[in-house]
Amino acid sequence: MAGELYIGGAGVVPGYWQRHDLTAERFVPDPFDSVGRRLYKTGDLVRYRADGALEFLGRIDHQVKIRGFRIELGEIEAQLLKQPKIKDAVVIAREDHSSNKRLVAYLVLNQVAEDTEVEHAIVEHLKAQLKQHLPDYMVPSACVMLDAMPLSANGKLDRNRLPVPDFSGTNNRDFVAPLGNFEEVLAEVWQQLLGVERISRNDHFFELGGHSLLAIQLIQRLSEREMVIDARTIFVTPILSDMALAITVGSHQHNLEIPPNLLNQAEYEPKDEALEEFRL
Repeated sequence: MAGELYIGGAGVVPGYWQRHDLTAERFVPDPFDSVGRRLYKTGDLVRYRADGALEFLGRIDHQVKIRGFRIELGEIEAQLLKQPKIKDAVVIAREDHSSNKRLVAYLVLNQVAEDTEVEHAIVEHLKAQLKQHLPDYMVPSACVMLDAMPLSANGKLDRNRLPVPDFSGTNNRDFVAPLGNFEEVLAEVWQQLLGVERISRNDHFFELGGHSLLAIQLIQRLSEREMVIDARTIFVTPILSDMALAITVGSHQHNLEIPPNLLNQAEYEPKDEALEEFRL
């Protein structure tokens, strides 16, 4: 179980020099000592391993909560730094255009990428690697390449100078315009829910900041447009083009009359095997 590391004993100083407010915050009474000594709150997050050693997990002040999940940013950074192409990595939580918190990774490469295409390939590879070791909600929504991390006058990371990322979702994929009325309507609803300016037919709902609560809103808004989809299908088909096909299949299954302005027979007439796959 993870917890904050407190330090006690004869080596703990009385407090910070002329910083009574910080002393009161960080130096607390030692409940295990009868002579009034204090414990120092380090801010380090640790846990005991089976062999009795303490394992450092990150900093308490770098712990964030996104969509109900408590996330240790240090764990994500540690996984990124295991990748041979990464020289330095910092992960923070930032608000997007819809005021939703999303994870952003700032990366310094061992070797500068030749062009944006190579850079995009590196980002996609990193995300794929992270998904092998971390749950989806801990995979950064955006990755920003830097020549070097911004530092303060005393040589520490200056988080306030980290640039605002592009949450449009198209910077890591080639943009492909939505095809057909189903995809166009679906892209419009995504734009409203996710606060993203431009949606590609290859974009991923959850990588753009979607989550379970937004998935419910997506179902409701599509229902208002007589388009049928359920929560499971959203998670199974998070790519816009796949989701649009699933909506088409779902409407056929429910024997709904699809509005003429949405149906394009040439593009969306579902094949028997497609129907069977979504029934399963």
